[in-house]
Amino acid sequence: MDELTPKQRLLAVLENKKPDRPPVICPGGMMNAAIVEVMQKSGVTLPEAHHDPVLMAKLAGFIREYTGFENFGIPFCMTVEAEVFGSAIDFGSLTCEPKIAAESFPNTAGAVYHDVEELLQQGRIRTVAEAASKLALDYPEIPVLVSLTGPVSLAASVVDPMPFLKDLRKHPAAAHRVLAYVSSFLIGFARILAKNGATAIALGDPTATGEILGPAMFKEYAVPYLKKVVDGIHQAGLPAIVHICGNVSPVKNLLPSIGADALSVDALINLANLKEEFPTIKTMGNVSTYLLEFGPADKIQNVTRRLILEGIDIIAPACGLSTSSPLEHIQAMTTTVSRALAR
Repeated sequence: MDELTPKQRLLAVLENKKPDRPPVICPGGMMNAAIVEVMQKSGVTLPEAHHDPVLMAKLAGFIREYTGFENFGIPFCMTVEAEVFGSAIDFGSLTCEPKIAAESFPNTAGAVYHDVEELLQQGRIRTVAEAASKLALDYPEIPVLVSLTGPVSLAASVVDPMPFLKDLRKHPAAAHRVLAYVSSFLIGFARILAKNGATAIALGDPTATGEILGPAMFKEYAVPYLKKVVDGIHQAGLPAIVHICGNVSPVKNLLPSIGADALSVDALINLANLKEEFPTIKTMGNVSTYLLEFGPADKIQNVTRRLILEGIDIIAPACGLSTSSPLEHIQAMTTTVSRALAR
């Protein structure tokens, strides 16, 4: 088999075709690879690049160049959507990623509903879209992944998370209304990104875990709204990757119904077993982010080789990368994959 371009390779996996070898990617968002070492080498830094599409595209390019990840991953945080809804954002520093400083609403009953199309014209939506467009035009053979905050996590970034989680039980109608609202927004955002050259959308939903929600609420809240957003992404013409944090074992039977083109899970999950149990799921991950930070490099290489031998479809970090992760450790993973023989 001829060697594929990085974009062809990723799309082959997501379209259920056989690639020459697994891609190795890092999709941005909660899996932001803008580590300090890359920023220091490139001179393009955060938080400045959160606000400027040219800087965002440049930093994404340097991340790919230095790390060996076979994609561009933007944005570099999980606060773009929440800011549009009015949550206060602490944009962090070179070493600290942005975070929600204060949510917009105290509880689901206090949520204020605005026109979604108007919201899509605000905040950093255009910044991310313009960065995606620039990358797609300048590098047509490299996939542009745009990471969106999953619906449960976005709802918990707009509504104070503790009252929100209580409202899932106490006020389900109000909770469903908030989730439907943010899901419609995410679908609209995905449409904008599709028109601006995005190759695929990655949904990171760290609040939507079986450990936080429990199986019953995961089924009632996480599955239908993740599926709604995934379906909307598909209708926009793009594949969807979904990341669920934590131990998905209690909810694993529900995962296929989300409809994702690939599923990313945390390092504590045996991806080979998950793949064997649910052969229709394309698996992504799951090199420990702790290991990527602290090493050693040879262990990172060994873990990566094992994932390749087990037939994991996409090699990637298991979860969010520490900004202090050494470049050498990330390269230990990416070069191991890039040198892999075709399966």
